[in-house]
Amino acid sequence: MKNGYTSPKAEQGVHMQHFDIILKGGTVLAEKTEVTDIGCRHGRIVALGDLRTATAENIVDCRGLHVLPGIIDPHVHLREPGDPTVETIYDGTKGAILGGVTALFDMPNTRDPVVSGEAIARKRDLVLQKAWCDIGMYVGGTKANIPHLNTLEVEENICAIKVFSGSAPPDYLIEDDTSLEALMRNGTRTVCYHSEDQTRLEERRKLFTVGQPYRTHMEWRDVECAFLGTRRLMALARKTGRKAHILHVSTAEELEYMRGFKGLGTVEVLVNYLTQVGPEAYDRLGGYAIMNPPIRDKRHYDASWAAVNAGDVDCIGSDHAPHSREAKERPWPLTPGGLTGVQTLVPLMLDHVNAGRLSLERMAQLMSAGPARVYGAVGKGHIASGYDASFTIVDLHKERTIEESWITSPCGWTPFAGHHCTGWPVMTVIRGNIAMREDTVLDSPAGQLISFR
Repeated sequence: MKNGYTSPKAEQGVHMQHFDIILKGGTVLAEKTEVTDIGCRHGRIVALGDLRTATAENIVDCRGLHVLPGIIDPHVHLREPGDPTVETIYDGTKGAILGGVTALFDMPNTRDPVVSGEAIARKRDLVLQKAWCDIGMYVGGTKANIPHLNTLEVEENICAIKVFSGSAPPDYLIEDDTSLEALMRNGTRTVCYHSEDQTRLEERRKLFTVGQPYRTHMEWRDVECAFLGTRRLMALARKTGRKAHILHVSTAEELEYMRGFKGLGTVEVLVNYLTQVGPEAYDRLGGYAIMNPPIRDKRHYDASWAAVNAGDVDCIGSDHAPHSREAKERPWPLTPGGLTGVQTLVPLMLDHVNAGRLSLERMAQLMSAGPARVYGAVGKGHIASGYDASFTIVDLHKERTIEESWITSPCGWTPFAGHHCTGWPVMTVIRGNIAMREDTVLDSPAGQLISFR
């Protein structure tokens, strides 16, 4: 290293090269964290090193900033087609790039459910018309389409199969072991699960009445509801040899249990479980704290952080799932589960970095490399030659309070309003194009569909 720069790594004669964009002098989280330059051409990274004599159409001064591989939110419900007064692909992805997210994976349970080849094609068209960031699509697993999932899962741009083994309307639900095993035996790619036991959910619901305090939500959907669901799913995964990704793991018991399934099972934890604690969250936010599985008490919060730092978590997501204010203010349990989150994911996690709860490098592993690895996203997750030139550029010293006026989702609210963050995304670069800079969205929607291995 000389004068804060390393020698070029990707091209011979790089000083004579011309690039589309050069990011100059940032602290780059590549193979190692170092101050260096990044040269990009045709949407790809082509050089890392001292590029001070190189030329480019656009040279961006990143001194004093950290350049992360583009953040991926692997768990988002953009709701379209659905109610445009609550969420749209256009508004949700605009919020994503304002929050430093370069790519997201969108869930299938929309008004036109993504459960067939025809629905996949319709969703592709919507994405290409409206998305600000890159998108991968889940295909929903249902009892009706189990025979076709081995074909649907390898459709271009499909990140994974999503299965609700509990907590879903009948058309989406696969709650019995016979159907789950049949699904696991028909295909090869990782299956992602909402893991709650439907029978226990239904039995326990009889114990509660409408109008009880919102904190009742975490009593109804108790630890055993989630843990039983995960035990059943992983037993079937072991029996069939089919890899399983357990979404939004919320309990200490599940996190401990999943350690025994390395190589077969992977784990997602939500930013909510790392930031909010019950029952206080319910008392403060009311229906705006209701999500499934629920926000739990401090024992599970502490276990989630321990798992993050022990290497037992593979991805962190937001489970962005907007609802109208009217719906969120209904009495419990008539309040639908789901919270806004894609726009606030990066600021909240940067605040945790500054609080010393995890390193910036660990954050990048869990929010870039982790999702790319678990889902097989091509060209995503790393800053290295040949990868997509997608970056989340952050100012670790910038302080800002999350405000609802900043939220682009038409529903207009966030459960994190008033949260003061140290650390903030200041630029979002997607395939070599600056999509957001200093809270200003540039140009027009140019998101592309992601390919998967």
